[in-house]
Amino acid sequence: MSVQEYLDKHALARKIEDAVNAAVRAKTTDPVLFISNHMKKAVPSAITKIKARQILDSRGIPTVEVELYTNKGMYRASAPSGSSTGMYEAIEVRDGDKGKYLGRGVSKAVKNINEKISEALIGMDPSLQSQIDQAMMDLDKTENKAEVGANAMLAVSIAACKAGAAEKEVPLYKHIADLSGKDDPVLPVPAITVVSGGNHAGNNLAVQEIMIMPVGANNFEEAIQMGSETYFHLKSVIAERCGSNGCNVGDDGGFAPNISSISEGLDLIKEAIHRAGYNGRIKLAIDVGATEFCIGKRYDLDFKIPKKSEQNFKTGEDMIEMYTQLCAAYPIVSIEQPFDKDDWEHTKLLSELGICQVVGDDLLMSNPKRIDRAVQEGTCNALLLKVNQIGTITEVIEVVKQAKDAHWGVVVSHRSGETEDTFIADLAVGLATGQIKAGAPCRGERLAKYNQLLRIEEELGSQAVYAGENWRQL
Repeated sequence: MSVQEYLDKHALARKIEDAVNAAVRAKTTDPVLFISNHMKKAVPSAITKIKARQILDSRGIPTVEVELYTNKGMYRASAPSGSSTGMYEAIEVRDGDKGKYLGRGVSKAVKNINEKISEALIGMDPSLQSQIDQAMMDLDKTENKAEVGANAMLAVSIAACKAGAAEKEVPLYKHIADLSGKDDPVLPVPAITVVSGGNHAGNNLAVQEIMIMPVGANNFEEAIQMGSETYFHLKSVIAERCGSNGCNVGDDGGFAPNISSISEGLDLIKEAIHRAGYNGRIKLAIDVGATEFCIGKRYDLDFKIPKKSEQNFKTGEDMIEMYTQLCAAYPIVSIEQPFDKDDWEHTKLLSELGICQVVGDDLLMSNPKRIDRAVQEGTCNALLLKVNQIGTITEVIEVVKQAKDAHWGVVVSHRSGETEDTFIADLAVGLATGQIKAGAPCRGERLAKYNQLLRIEEELGSQAVYAGENWRQL
């Protein structure tokens, strides 16, 4: 298209005249800046360029970063990654070249963005999220995005979402709420990691993490204060009882004392909450990550203990009894992935007891078909939402609706391989999930999410609503 054709198509001569007249009416002291801003609003936005690169996540493992350009600005996003992947989630495209990053490079995904995705999206309106996401999905003929890559699609989808918010001149969380048909943003209760174990830490604790939930806070700012203070009291408790080495942290920033039982960790946290003065106002949550220590149909809670005399196997029934006792002894309100990814039977039995929220992680993999089965069978009552397991924002919104229609809780979750991108903070607010899991009040990539939530609450001012006691947002 020639310059003259572009001018004629967009009626720019008329729009320039309107901008000049508007500047005169406004009696602006800087007419050039005024006219420039006026023209930016008058010209419809379009994607003009997409550039991807390989960066490192919080574990030093490569991931994808995207810069999406429109005629109004540049918008950056990156894809997180987990320590383990399941057969039911969308596939990350990685290089497999053992000579570079031990095969974990993402140059193939970067190439897919710079060539295939870029070509398909140039010229599209960034505010049309569903059309952008569909255009990317149309490039991949597989069910699990194995050709183009969920990591490639997600980074572009998030960047486009940010560009769409800018085009509408609204905050990102507001744009996400609009896309989902909602108008009631909610600040989520943070499930703050304080003790790490499982594959996220080098101690003997089998479960992946123990979290605190400040449901008794009056607002998100107070919730973070309560979490931070408890975290540092816990550091003192661990140093006293386990030595200073116990204050080392895991992937998510939680302390990793060399304990081997869940109750040991819960006792340490209980003491820290008491010292912080928040008895009754902070509840507990556990991410068991049981898939990692399931052998056949039994569970080995001592799988990390070296040179153990014998394996400590537990049946599914034993695990249910253990969870029941723990919930009776401690203020536990949520248990994530209490059984293996394919142990539907015992997950359902635990859910039917009604003793706590039962969150599906490996069981569901944020997969619509798995979620539908769990809803129909009453297997669990909450979804752990990991955006990289899906691949596009449109699909994220759809699975959240699917869960909420079933009256489930929804926990927006980070990954062990995180970046500085704060997108999930806006996502949790915009979709009013009521819960977010973003790690400890330690490590920059985790705090980036909490700090963004503090900014959002400040921006909302008197309109800010903190989920608090209504954290399940049913």
